[in-house]
Amino acid sequence: MSQPPGPPHEPAYPGTPYPGTAPPPPEYPGASAPPPQYPGGPEPQYPGAGGPAPQYPGGPYPGGPYPGGPGGPGPRYPGTAAASPAPPQYPGAGSPAPHYPGGPYPGGPGPGGPGPQYPGAPGPGGPAPQYPGVGGVGGPGPQYPGPGAEPRFAGQQPEPKPFIPRPAVAPDDLDYRHQGSRVHLASHQRGADATAIGQLATQVPGALVSLAVVSAFALGLLGTVLGWVVVVAWLASGALVFHRPTELRFARHVLKLREPLAEERARLEPIWREVTARAGIAADTYELMIENSEDLNAVAAAGHVVGVTTYSLNKIPSSNLAAVLAHELGHHTGGHAWAGLLGYWYSLPGRLAWAFTRALARIALAVAGVFSAAATGLLILFMGMFVVAGFLVAWYITVPLVVAPYLLAWAGRLGELRADQQAAALGFAPEMAEVLHHFQAEEDAAKSAAAARGKKLQEPTGLARLLSTHPDNHTRLRALEPYLQLAR
Repeated sequence: MSQPPGPPHEPAYPGTPYPGTAPPPPEYPGASAPPPQYPGGPEPQYPGAGGPAPQYPGGPYPGGPYPGGPGGPGPRYPGTAAASPAPPQYPGAGSPAPHYPGGPYPGGPGPGGPGPQYPGAPGPGGPAPQYPGVGGVGGPGPQYPGPGAEPRFAGQQPEPKPFIPRPAVAPDDLDYRHQGSRVHLASHQRGADATAIGQLATQVPGALVSLAVVSAFALGLLGTVLGWVVVVAWLASGALVFHRPTELRFARHVLKLREPLAEERARLEPIWREVTARAGIAADTYELMIENSEDLNAVAAAGHVVGVTTYSLNKIPSSNLAAVLAHELGHHTGGHAWAGLLGYWYSLPGRLAWAFTRALARIALAVAGVFSAAATGLLILFMGMFVVAGFLVAWYITVPLVVAPYLLAWAGRLGELRADQQAAALGFAPEMAEVLHHFQAEEDAAKSAAAARGKKLQEPTGLARLLSTHPDNHTRLRALEPYLQLAR
């Protein structure tokens, strides 16, 4: 609220005012009215008698004669208590007036008088008092941050919030040579190279075993008609590999991938568009997804999914991320992703049947061991004869089943080398080499940490190398050397 203006002039009182006294009272309206009547005595005499006494609205001056006059108390200094026993009565108030620090209420409660003097406030007619944390007259009131919270005044510092660091985004050093230009799409958006065909051929024995398992269960449990319906439905289910909604569910629930956030998509999509433009592939042919992981990795899944880890998205430069994405695009355009998933799906019933058979064999051996060693030996002999009979009678199925894991791993290693070459052909050979050096540095660091603890990491044996689906980093770097020389 605004402060009322000061009086136009002050009444003339004889004598010299005391230092430190409150400001003189202003003229009060109704000066022509008769002087106030004081109970129990004659009218008080003021210095300089003969002139009319000031009139106070609402009645006589409470508490006796005017301070400083004859017979009255002496002047009141700031910080001293009032001499009169009774506090002044204000119009309309049934309780005593408040006691302000630094002296009495200046100017009285009458109309036109100035407001109360607060500590540090100017005299009558000056600006309004400043309250702690408030912007003066007309300034904002206390700020209430929300229900149940303490009020906060303007100028008061808010409560500090916990600092949550945002992930630092790696530098964007990619050459967007196709940005804003027309993209020339290749005639074939996807295909199947020799690696994909080899993966499918390797999975044929497992698929035949799976067909036999599904047919036996379906026909034996459901009958002829319904059983064949189940078998045909299983054979047709491979088409779901290319059904995008099914792929996305598979990626979310099995591979634990998720849709990218807005800021992740803003970083990922321009890089992906540059990679696909160089390859002549429509960018929207594939779905970009994110894996919450602190590993430098990416995945080409099913027929339309490209997943990348949060580490790869936020911690490596855009050129290296483009090389990783170009590598995964090579898996898709070469048919490695859909061929591997299709072969895995059709061999899954056979794998489950084989795992169930092995579990039964372990249980049978454990039970036989409880009775006698002879029973255990007889059981092992029976199992061995069954396996030999399978090799002799259906060698065209049993032999590929035994060899299939090694053939699949070999096809996987070839697929990795081909995907590296695809990335290099798109102009990312140096960046792909940097990524491979990063992988090798991580392996060397793990070995050094193990050596510092007095341990030694076991090197993979020859059989384990044959079952590895990825070649070692030095092999991949040697395969990139022709492209690195061209880049120089």
